[in-house]
Amino acid sequence: MNTLIRIIISSLVTLLSFQASAQNNYTITVKVEGAESNDGKMFIALYDTATNFLDKSYKGEVSDIKDRSCTVVFKDIPKGTYAVSMFHDENDNGKLDTNFFGFPSEDYGCSNDARGIMGPPRWKDAKFELKENQSITIHL
Repeated sequence: MNTLIRIIISSLVTLLSFQASAQNNYTITVKVEGAESNDGKMFIALYDTATNFLDKSYKGEVSDIKDRSCTVVFKDIPKGTYAVSMFHDENDNGKLDTNFFGFPSEDYGCSNDARGIMGPPRWKDAKFELKENQSITIHL
């Protein structure tokens, strides 16, 4: 009988712990507007550190484009500091194309509509605090 009670208590503690951790996770809905066309795909990346920003994403999604826009949802994201970047892979070759000087030749953007000056956008300009479910819009 004691063994059965221990198993039940252990199961309840595990279940309550799982529910508590699930309640601390949120969704980030990202809408991208103003694409030049519906051609290709949108590549959207979520970053969780300044060190990895624009280099190694925490999560990523690829989306079709309809009416020159798209929406993706990142689920089960813990509270914290994040930034989003995206690019419109208009020619559908799976990468952000650049010109002779190394500047992007396809549309790109970041959360907070951050733009770089003579270089890529900076983490401090693109970051945001996630404390609840959040929606952001990136304008191209």
